[in-house]
Amino acid sequence: MKKDAVFIFSEEQLGYSFSDSHPFNQNRILLTLDLLKKSGAIQDSDIIAPRMATDEELLLAHDKKFIEIVKKAGKGELTEDVGSIYGIGTEDTPIFPNMHEASAMLVGGTLTAVDEVMQGRSKYALNLGGGLHHGFHGRASGFCVYNDSSVAIKYLQKKYGARVLYIDTDAHHGDGVQWSFYDDPTVCTLSIHETGRYLFPGTGSITERGNGSGYGTSFNFPIDAFTEDESFLSVYKTAIKEVTEFFKPDVILTQNGADAHYFDPLTHLYGTMDIYKEIPRVAREIAEQYCEGRWIAVGGGGYDIWRVVPRAWAHIWLAMKNIPTPTGPLPEDWLSTWQEQSPVTLIPTWEDPVPLYEPIPRKDEINEKNAQMLSRALHMIRNEKIDK
Repeated sequence: MKKDAVFIFSEEQLGYSFSDSHPFNQNRILLTLDLLKKSGAIQDSDIIAPRMATDEELLLAHDKKFIEIVKKAGKGELTEDVGSIYGIGTEDTPIFPNMHEASAMLVGGTLTAVDEVMQGRSKYALNLGGGLHHGFHGRASGFCVYNDSSVAIKYLQKKYGARVLYIDTDAHHGDGVQWSFYDDPTVCTLSIHETGRYLFPGTGSITERGNGSGYGTSFNFPIDAFTEDESFLSVYKTAIKEVTEFFKPDVILTQNGADAHYFDPLTHLYGTMDIYKEIPRVAREIAEQYCEGRWIAVGGGGYDIWRVVPRAWAHIWLAMKNIPTPTGPLPEDWLSTWQEQSPVTLIPTWEDPVPLYEPIPRKDEINEKNAQMLSRALHMIRNEKIDK
């Protein structure tokens, strides 16, 4: 019997760990899963263990030399000067033991999710351990070693002949995935992110539209710093609907960074939990309309692991299971379990406190700039509709 959704997880995914003080902290997966369990939203039968990606699978999107360098790094055999050439041993992406195995496990989790959906065992699949969208063909970057989404898309092409739409709502531009498919007309990348004027990686302008036969299949929607819910969701809903209608994918892969929230320490957006309620429900609706429901979701950024990520990521699973959006208090046993470990006071409800922040003085100006950006970014496909 086909399942509604599967949740890819094992504690081996927690081995991807740079240090206790590093902002990228996979304990957020445990926090999310525990919240879902204590909310009665997930059962053990919904959870599937990931497999480790093989070297052959990693080679779909990564250079052989780079894979060998990662293996050496994880064994303590890499010198700092060599590592830095490959983006390893840097402040962002420091070396840790068994780096290759831990990174390959995250990739394998996304490939497990792909097979569950594409082989018809489940309608949707979620791998919160994935979403490492800054990894490049031959270089680590921005907390990301191997790029599970790039490998998964190549895998979808090779094994299933699929036409793939990749949607990235992380506050940081999905650069590694974009550049992997910049000249490929059978993959469409869509990234909504804070403008690179102030934020890593500094790319993702609306003029990055693809190259050669892939021109017109790369879409970027850089929103202004201090963007709030209403404007974010307006850009997201309009972009995803128009781009999907234009591209007509066989399957949708969404990257669900949770770092556009006001509390996130690394970004400058003013999102609240309201955007994280909507993002996955719109994605599911689009997948149903255009892809017979085929939707694979991965994690991504999100650096307030206590107050933001568990609630935000829980909404992805709730959308997949078509469970009504919860309101009111979080489970008391979840709060009591994790408050002891949290350095900040946990938010006790599914909703954010109101007001969460002081009013933004430039709100109207920011909203107008985002609306103008959206219009320019979609100009090409809107014109094509008129021409037809």
